[in-house]
This record gives sequence, structure tokens and C-alpha cells, in this order.
Amino acid sequence: MPNFTLPRPARLTRTHKVSAALVATAGCAAALAFTAAPSDAETTAAHAPAAVKPVSANGLPMTAKDRADDGKQARAVASSVAAGLKVTAVEKQNHAADQAANRSIERKAVVAPKAAPKAPKAPKATPKRYANNLDGWIRESLDIMKDKGIPGSYEGLHRNIMRESSGNPNAVNDWDINAINGVPSKGLLQVIQPTFDAYHVAGTPHKLTDPIANITAAANYAADRYGSIDNVDSAY
Repeated sequence: MPNFTLPRPARLTRTHKVSAALVATAGCAAALAFTAAPSDAETTAAHAPAAVKPVSANGLPMTAKDRADDGKQARAVASSVAAGLKVTAVEKQNHAADQAANRSIERKAVVAPKAAPKAPKAPKATPKRYANNLDGWIRESLDIMKDKGIPGSYEGLHRNIMRESSGNPNAVNDWDINAINGVPSKGLLQVIQPTFDAYHVAGTPHKLTDPIANITAAANYAADRYGSIDNVDSAY
């Protein structure tokens, strides 16, 4: 038989014994603590939130490659946003410049319209003047007759005036039947007062011996009775 030499038993020193005792004591205390409150530990573990693991678009747990790609995408988005902000600022500056230019152009284009020249005032019509004689009286009477629509001519008036009064506006017939009846004929065309009152032309003096009033009233009466003073060749 071979000779075997048994190892010599290790000698435990005082220090080794004290250390072993401390380890044993600590182990027992831990065992007692774990045994004394098993339900609390279980409750804590049951209520502790499970760690949330990121998932990819397909619902599977996200791998390291997915996380790396996602990080790249986030950085790309951030870069785009930053670039977008810069572009927007430039656009705002350009837009403000365009608006300022447009306002400047508009102000230059707006020109106050020139006032239309006022039309010259029509000169006031100078009143027509007539000679204070038979010719003037006939001409003024003809203008009034024309305005009132009373027919008659210069020749017709002049002819009858010369026969009736010889052109005297104050002539009075004191011998005919009218004079006998108290209403003598007077004026250039020898008109009695009732006839003058009935055929007086508005706008002329209401006086039997006024030349213009006498001629126009007689012409108005002759137009009513004979169609025109031109048709009268004798007493009327």
C-alpha cells in the first residue's frame, strides 16, 4: 500500500474563531429577518412597477439597432425644425422688405387728381334796350308778343297805329260812340278800358296809355277776334 500523508489539521487562532462567530451571527439575523416578514416583501415585490421596455413600430421590444435608428431620426427632425425656423425668419425679412417696397410704390403712384377747371360763368345777359319812340315801342311789343305766343308783325302794328293815332300814345277819341257812352278809346291803337282790362298782357304796366301795354293788349284782342293784328285794316 502506498503511503499517504494526511494533511495536518489547520490551527484556528483566536482571531479566526471570532470572525467565524460574527459571520454566523450575521447569517442568523438575516435569516430571521427574512422569515419574520415574508408577506411584506411579497407585497412590495407585487406592487413594484414593472420596468417599461421600449417597443418598435411592430410592437416588439426595441433592439439596440432600433434605438440607434430612432436616435438618428430624432436628430434629423431636430435639424429640419431648426432649418425650418431659419427659413421662416428669412422669409419674414423678405416679406417685410417687399411690403415696404410696395408701400413706397403705392405712395408714389397715388397722385391727387387735379381739380377740373371751373367753367367760366356765363356773362349776364344785358337787358335789351329799346328806343323811347314809336319804332322802339313796336319792337319791344313784338318781343313780348313772341314770348306770349301772340301773332303779329311790325308792318301790321305800324300800319294800324298810324291809322288810329298817328303814333301818339296819349291820343283820345272823344267823339265816337264809345266816347258818347263814357268809355273813350285811348292810346296808340285806340283801346277802350274794358277791352284793355280783358286782354291786358301780364308783365306790362296796367295803364291804358302806356305804349307797350296798349300795343300788346290791342294785338292780343285782335288775335282773339281776327286771328292777328295783321288782318285788321279798319276800326276794330
